[in-house]
Parts: sequence; C-alpha cells; structure tokens
Amino acid sequence: MRLLFALVGLHLGGAFMPSPSLPRPQCSRCGAKSICSFDESDFAGKQGDWPYTAADLNRIDNTADDVFYYQPRFVTHIDDAAISSLTKFYAQEFASIDKESLDVLDLCSSWISHLPEEGVTYGKVWGVGMNERELSANKQLTDFVVQDLNDNPIMSQFEDNSFDVICNVVSVDYLTKPLEIFQEMHRILRPGGRCLMSFSNRCFPTKAIAMWLQADDIGRLTIVGSYYHYSAQWASIEALDIKDMQSTPERPSAGDIMKNPSLGLAWMTAASAVAKNNQGDPMFVVKGVK
Repeated sequence: MRLLFALVGLHLGGAFMPSPSLPRPQCSRCGAKSICSFDESDFAGKQGDWPYTAADLNRIDNTADDVFYYQPRFVTHIDDAAISSLTKFYAQEFASIDKESLDVLDLCSSWISHLPEEGVTYGKVWGVGMNERELSANKQLTDFVVQDLNDNPIMSQFEDNSFDVICNVVSVDYLTKPLEIFQEMHRILRPGGRCLMSFSNRCFPTKAIAMWLQADDIGRLTIVGSYYHYSAQWASIEALDIKDMQSTPERPSAGDIMKNPSLGLAWMTAASAVAKNNQGDPMFVVKGVK
C-alpha cells in the first residue's frame, strides 16, 4: 500500500509527494496497526537524491554529544505501557524470522534494550551507544562499543551482512548524519534482515533535529521513511503504530452493583488502569527490510 498522507504546513525540503489520507488497517500481529507502506512514488526524489539541508538537521544545542551524555542516565524515556508494547512487537517480529538464533544490533543503546527474554534465541547482541557505564549495565548485550554516531557514523567494526535485526529506540530524532547511518545499517544487515526504528513523542528538544521538532507524528513517520528511501535500496518500508491499546471492561449492571457493591469498585479500578494505559505515550515503528 502506498503512503497516502497529506503533509500540510510542514516544510521538509521537498522530500515527499503529498497525497490524501486513508484510515489505518489493523495489523494481524499483536497490537500493531499498519499505518502505511512506502514506495518510490511517495517521494519527490530518487534514491541517492538526498533532500535535506544543514538547516533541517540543525539543533538548538550543537555542542559535542559526548558532553551531553557524559553522565549516565539510568532511566527510561517512555512509559511502561509503551515499553511493553515495544517488547511485544519485537517478540512477534523476531518469531517471524526463520532462524535458529538472531544476531541483533541495538543502535544508540543504553542500560536496557527492551528485547524479549523468552521465545527467542540470541546469538550476538551488540550495543552501540554513548555512555560506557550505561552499556556496561545492559545485561542483554554480549558486546558493546562506545561511539558517537553524529561524530563518526561509519561502523567499520562490523562486516557486511553481520546482523539479522537492527533496533533503535527513541533516538532517531537525534541523528544529525542519518544518510550515512542508514547506509551503514543497510550494509551490515543480512539480506531479509529487519531494521526497526521506534519512537514516541518525547525527546530532549535541544538535541533533536530542527525538522523533527516542526513535525507531527505523521510527519515524523514520513521523515524516517524517507531516510530509508534516500539511503539505499530497501525491499520494503512500513510505518506501524505498535501501541497495545486495551479494551475497557464491560460495566456491571446497576442491579449487579446493588447486589455486590465490590463489583463497581473492581470495574472502576480496571477501567482506570485501561484509561491510563491508552492515554500514555504513543509508540511508532518504521520498519525497513533489506
């Protein structure tokens, strides 16, 4: 399915071909909903015709990132429901890859990678991140390297066709050299490998690139989709809403509550938990298949 989004009032360097919008179809796996797939006709330029300027990729704070990330942050940057949705999505994606074990690269990694613990056999799990103390605390990594991808986007430590999956969690908005990084990801993925770029609506605004701050959720999905398109020949590019939305439990009848008041309290507690989950952080993925 082609991308069918109207990009109204958003300047992104003439990178896209605007089209009318369509409703999102439900995806059959877990809670993920397929928003759209991208093809060449969705973009104004061809692969290699990089449309973005230095102004598009500029940041409020252009000081060296190793200064900003010098102190470890042992925190999560999305809420528990979004993390759960991401881990469930990973589990479904990994299960669909026909391999006995998976080699995974967690790009812009930290002290936690949100990878599923059960139902998956891992080979090597590499992390590339900014803070050695955070990476050392990540028990899911078998190896890691400290590297500022905005300073050096070339991952020469990895050979061609090294990984089955590349993950990046809530960090794509900070990349100032996305062309080189997406080209590198394509190089080190194996044929048929998956690249999963996930994000929500939170960020450090002083470190996010200018066009990200100017965009809404639809615009951000399209920005990431364009990174794939302009960087290399990907077999498919798809945008997904992976937030696991829960259904509000059926309210007991007035008669049932009169007979057993605890039913009303139980319902209010359950309904409140569902509302909290559904009103929390959104969670999106743009998936590229090599």
